Amino acid sequence: MGMRANVRRELVLQLLLTLWIWGTVRVSEGIWLNLPASGTKCVSEELHTNVVVLADYVVVSEDNSRLPTISIKVTSPYGNNLHQKENVTHGQFAFTTQEAGNYLACFWVGGDNQGGGDVSVNLDWKTGIAAKDWESVARKEKIEGVELELRKLEGAVEAIHENLLYLKSREAELRTVSETTNTRVAWFSIMSLGLCIVVSVLQLWYLKSFFRKKKLI
Repeated sequence: MGMRANVRRELVLQLLLTLWIWGTVRVSEGIWLNLPASGTKCVSEELHTNVVVLADYVVVSEDNSRLPTISIKVTSPYGNNLHQKENVTHGQFAFTTQEAGNYLACFWVGGDNQGGGDVSVNLDWKTGIAAKDWESVARKEKIEGVELELRKLEGAVEAIHENLLYLKSREAELRTVSETTNTRVAWFSIMSLGLCIVVSVLQLWYLKSFFRKKKLI
């Protein structure tokens, strides 16, 4: 009975670990956007390098006879254009990040929206391991069942490791910036104090000279 209890406990722990890994790494967000008749609405996500991004977007309307069109533009942190379409009702974009930072996807209503009302857009945004085509991997490497799930877990662990390294590097950069800022503020404070002392000494010397000329002292 004791051995069975230990086995059950280990299975429960493994299950909880698996659920935690998938909950942490498997990023697949379905986002609803209400685009105004005029103006732009954007979504962004901070990503590190070598992350696969896959997204599908589609206009949703109660009147399916005539869907309003939208335009979309996806840019990298340094302003590089990754995807751009105009006057479409649906589409898809995919890329692998080459730069670390905020990736921006902006939507706006096309010029043929005669109704003038808001337009609803469904955006399915996947990153990392969630964007990987596991069916193709299984067919190519001829794996299935437990082996395929283990491969997914291996990919999840690698993604967690990469995220931790990215967070560590970001923390180091922020710490360096903070230390540099503190040093500059300290030097600025010392220079300001020194300038105030010099100005005070000059004021005293000027007043003393002025009073002497007036023979007040």
